[in-house]
Amino acid sequence: MTTVHVVGAGLAGLAAAVRLVTGDARGGRTVAVHEAAPRAGGRCRSYDDPQLDRTLDNGNHLLLSGNTAVLNYLRAIGADDAFTGPAEAAFPFVDLETGRRWTVRPNRGPLPWWILARGRRIPGTRARDYLGGLRLATAPGNATVADVFGDDPLFRRFWEPLTLAVLNISAARGAARLLRPVLLRTFARGGAHCRPLIARAGLGPALVDPALAMLDRAGVAVGFNRRLRGLESADGRATALDFGGERIALGPGDAVVLAVAPSAAAALLPGLVVPAEGEVIVNAHFRVDRPPVPPEGVPFIGILGGTAHWAFVRGDVVSVTVSGAEAEAALPAEVLGPRLWSDVARALDLAEAPVPPLRLIKERRATFTQTPDNLDRRPGPRTALANVVLAGDWTATGLPATIEGAVRSGNTAARLVEQSG
Repeated sequence: MTTVHVVGAGLAGLAAAVRLVTGDARGGRTVAVHEAAPRAGGRCRSYDDPQLDRTLDNGNHLLLSGNTAVLNYLRAIGADDAFTGPAEAAFPFVDLETGRRWTVRPNRGPLPWWILARGRRIPGTRARDYLGGLRLATAPGNATVADVFGDDPLFRRFWEPLTLAVLNISAARGAARLLRPVLLRTFARGGAHCRPLIARAGLGPALVDPALAMLDRAGVAVGFNRRLRGLESADGRATALDFGGERIALGPGDAVVLAVAPSAAAALLPGLVVPAEGEVIVNAHFRVDRPPVPPEGVPFIGILGGTAHWAFVRGDVVSVTVSGAEAEAALPAEVLGPRLWSDVARALDLAEAPVPPLRLIKERRATFTQTPDNLDRRPGPRTALANVVLAGDWTATGLPATIEGAVRSGNTAARLVEQSG
């Protein structure tokens, strides 16, 4: 019997393992998952925070109904109802500089008549302004978002916040070619494909715990605190896995899905070119006395003109995200916390009050650097070793470093293993 060793239990690794046990080609193959950390989920994990006495997500993530790979993954692990959102696509915003509020409301079908309706589009814009999105189709590969849309009327209120949300980098640095597939899969297909979805009870209960339970029922062993120290190889194949205190020999039909961070993959596979890491996300979680009422029933709001970029409401916890946050991450908590709370209080119309209990999380390597030149360093799933494939949102998925990209990469890795078996 052959074994597939999935190294890494983030979403890419979990997606690969789920695909391997549910695919048609499992046959006599067994699957084992190895994770260096004490828990699964990677950057999408949840944890019990003693300071706030609540379960928190390590970071805030928003799905869209056009994220088909994630939705299929949720069905496979029996978590179809783990995400919720408004019945129709709606994206509320507030501009703290002007005090103006609006909600972008794409219509369900692919014909974008919503841009003709003043109440559905961004204030101060005209229908023809939205045709500027067509520039992405002809943007050169080395163009940044600012290169393409820097003079666009929608730049400050749409393209810039979209770039920060999707690429975790400023529009002046972010690769325009990475926005193209996102728009084609979601907004360009109408509101039915860009309805926002957030996890009901957190990312761990939605994406991780059901996957672990499903893998356990399938007889898949998941080991934690198991850091892969080295890969032995001969004749173009991996022959053994070195976990420090344990060495696992690989048989002729065994395979490895390497679903680790780019720096870890490069250390294990000499000569592998990987993208540079280092873009920062700051998340702040506030526990409030009285749960705020989300704007128009949508459990989040985009914020312009402040430090915060997005605020998410789940019960009595308001979670704030700052993307591309290298400067903010350098600030001490006693400075950054009140600054973010001021933005949240104004965005959600909360009464002036002292800063509530807060948990501040600074994720120094939240994503790889999604600049045009760095994209060329993303490797494909195949490696120089015939029985080792890569998975991760940093590989050449054609998508940004998102949950959708991570799951798609895991599916691709699993498919290659299935085809080789």
